[in-house]
Amino acid sequence: MKQELRQKLRRITDILWAGGVVNPVTYIEQLSYLIYLKLLDEQESEIELRKRMLDQPKNQNGSLFPDQAQRYRWSNWKFDSGEKLRNFVRDEVFPYMGSLVKEQPQIAEYFRDAILEIVDPHVLKQVVDELDSIEFRKLGTDVKGDIFEYLLTHLGQSSLNGQFRTPLQIRKMMVEMVDPDLGDTVYDPACGTGGFLIDAVEYMMAKYSADPIEIPIYGEEWLESKDLTLEKAKKQIPNLQSYKKGRGEKIVDWDLLEKAIYGNDVSRQMMRISVMNLVLHGIRNAHVKRANTLSEVGGLSEEDLKRKYKVILSNPPFAGQLPKDSIRQDLPTHSKKSELLFLSVMMEALAPGGRCAVVVPEGLLFGSTAAHVDLRKKLIEDFNLLAVISLPSGVFKPYAGVKTGILVFRKPLNDENKFRRNNKVWFYEIQNDGYDPDKISGGVRPETPETNDIPRVLLEWQEYKKSGFKNLPGREAGTMLDAGQEEPKSWWASYDLIIENDYNLAAGRYKPQIMSPVPTGDPVKTIKELIQLENKTLEDLETLLKDVM
Repeated sequence: MKQELRQKLRRITDILWAGGVVNPVTYIEQLSYLIYLKLLDEQESEIELRKRMLDQPKNQNGSLFPDQAQRYRWSNWKFDSGEKLRNFVRDEVFPYMGSLVKEQPQIAEYFRDAILEIVDPHVLKQVVDELDSIEFRKLGTDVKGDIFEYLLTHLGQSSLNGQFRTPLQIRKMMVEMVDPDLGDTVYDPACGTGGFLIDAVEYMMAKYSADPIEIPIYGEEWLESKDLTLEKAKKQIPNLQSYKKGRGEKIVDWDLLEKAIYGNDVSRQMMRISVMNLVLHGIRNAHVKRANTLSEVGGLSEEDLKRKYKVILSNPPFAGQLPKDSIRQDLPTHSKKSELLFLSVMMEALAPGGRCAVVVPEGLLFGSTAAHVDLRKKLIEDFNLLAVISLPSGVFKPYAGVKTGILVFRKPLNDENKFRRNNKVWFYEIQNDGYDPDKISGGVRPETPETNDIPRVLLEWQEYKKSGFKNLPGREAGTMLDAGQEEPKSWWASYDLIIENDYNLAAGRYKPQIMSPVPTGDPVKTIKELIQLENKTLEDLETLLKDVM
């Protein structure tokens, strides 16, 4: 994204902030309304231009703005100002867009109950003028996507109602581990801003690109600021984590990709932000809807409940409990805890042969309640649990310090592939994720590219995967390592051992131990020194006793 465009976006956010729209979630939602209206106007202009070039009559049938509705187009009201502009957008444009239920149901759903919260007409005019200077149709999908990603960085300083973004380095790792491919349905039952869905799309686009580019997780600007190429940066920093982006020009059926993306979120604000994020990344026909995935009356249709997905990626909210009567009856748990319910949703929704990677609180891995144990038992006996990745406690700072882990599992293709007592689970303990685990600067954790375990995780994962998940990296659980050896980061445990431990999946439970070094000094001399220390302590205590008597 060019510096000029970044400056425009910064001006827009500064204008909104100064105008009283200070909640990042709110001003991103408000901007998404206006960007959508601009995009729809540009789309209408392209259709009209194409008709003129083909010498076709200007037919209003099928137009988003037929006849009198032309006045609702961005290009016809953008010149207004003051209260006239604000009132027209608020009282006429938004309701019109929300009324297109038959003609454009996705647009109607997007604008349903939409409220213009930019109440200062002068602020609205400034924002409209700044957005009008951006010709979105001339920007590539990658640049349009970068625009929204830039806006979403402001959510890094917000955790409104527990809503915050999963860090990029964690998302990219999880996507690579489940390896989505064209034809796979991809689902996030708590999609938030759509980060996992976008990353899955970008991963597939890079896979189907002739010349994908590699980008460090800190962004291209980070390289520019250090006056480095990626090749030079990798030589200097062997642990530098990167990912690939591409144009996806080898995808012959774009419609197949678009319609394979599914997401739900209980917040209408989040749903809108997620939809706009996808639209600007070139995905206009994703199935993203406002719904409470856990609830019996959460807005999911029978078709939604029956649908199975090949890839599930999620970092659902951990807090809160649902009333028992509200919980879906088809879930394999009777718990009221949201983290157990969300895991149940994903287990229930995974298609045979499907893969899931989900962030869970560490308590889910070792909790001793019947609900915890029963769900872990089902995970072991009805699924292939491939990996448990322990994350450092600082991953979600500054807005949460809870210790978390990642479960990676797949659903067997048939009953024959189910529970096998000789199966094993791979554990990896990530101690560094490329950011300082303790410090917070400017609302975010400072970068530490030289200390990042994730590239090593992915290297070991690829070897593990190539073996058909038979050859597990690392040491066996319970192994005693010689004194002086490096602390292990990966190890594995058999299903039998996990069952013996009440299906406990905490990585630390099975971590190999390093033996203490054997004393090399004279034992007689050591004993005499300990006696002298003991006598000295007794003398000091007797002196202290005399002083207080």
